[in-house]
Amino acid sequence: MALLRFRIYWEEDDQIYRDIEIQPGQTFLAFHEAIVKAFEFDGKHAASFYESNERWTRGREISSEVLINKKDAPALSMLKTPVSALVSQPDQKFMYVYDRVKNWTFQVELIGVTKDENPKITYPYCVRKEGVAPAQYGIKGVHPDKLMEFEEKYDLTGEDMSEGFGNEGEDGEDNGEESGSDEYGTDSFEE
Repeated sequence: MALLRFRIYWEEDDQIYRDIEIQPGQTFLAFHEAIVKAFEFDGKHAASFYESNERWTRGREISSEVLINKKDAPALSMLKTPVSALVSQPDQKFMYVYDRVKNWTFQVELIGVTKDENPKITYPYCVRKEGVAPAQYGIKGVHPDKLMEFEEKYDLTGEDMSEGFGNEGEDGEDNGEESGSDEYGTDSFEE
């Protein structure tokens, strides 16, 4: 069976994206759940896909709030609509919006079709993660592996880290003897 590979870019920064493979018969609801998991969101909010063109203009909506598909309805149901039903071109595009209050917006683009389905993998499956996902609430920490990449990129472990820093307190140079402090750092007064 063929697999559809989509790249999901965060609209604010196209260097942050996830590649997800999904079976054509799986629904947009399964796709939505895979995106939420890949970007580490909690999945507690409504979401919508929108058919899109080359200029990322929103078209017909596929909503998590619509439960059944009705003829001539303004939105389709994520639960009832298979992804393949709306893939009509080799570079099919969708917009994905999660949590209408925060308006997390992602650009979704079909980047490939493969026949190499792995029977050991449960689809949809995130095959690639690039960049630190935006924090849904508050601030997100940096994964230790990414921290190592930063250290290598900016040479944070380099030998010449003294530039711009003084050396007060190093090697006993400023040990408090001139200020009248005793060995515990408290001032000693003689009466």
